Amino acid sequence: MNKIAVFGIFILLLACQNKIAEQELALLNGYWEIEKVILANGQIKEYNVNTTVDYIELKDLSGFRKKVYPKFDGSFDTSNDAEYFTIINRKDHFEINYKNELSEWIEVLKTLDENSFSVTNTENITYNYKRFKPISVNK
Repeated sequence: MNKIAVFGIFILLLACQNKIAEQELALLNGYWEIEKVILANGQIKEYNVNTTVDYIELKDLSGFRKKVYPKFDGSFDTSNDAEYFTIINRKDHFEINYKNELSEWIEVLKTLDENSFSVTNTENITYNYKRFKPISVNK
């Protein structure tokens, strides 16, 4: 009886996993800031203030990510540098494949909703992002 209960719980957990649908990938578009990083050894680094924000633009499973620097007036400073990527739909997850002149790397998309997402790289480091909200300075 115990084995059946354990098996049932295992199946229930698998069924409750939040799988990301391809149409949800459009939620990646926009401005994001790192909220926390979970290192491979379990150590957590929290980010309370970010001087840079990632801008992601995605269309048809390819796009780019670039660092932008928010200003108090709501605008951004940016450079022309961008990291181009493609997204590959694997059987049970989406991989974000980056390639530039100097390197290539892969991140697995773990979670995604309208306000947050997380990715894990090949070194088992997980990056948790939250939607960027500009600082409001009233005159």
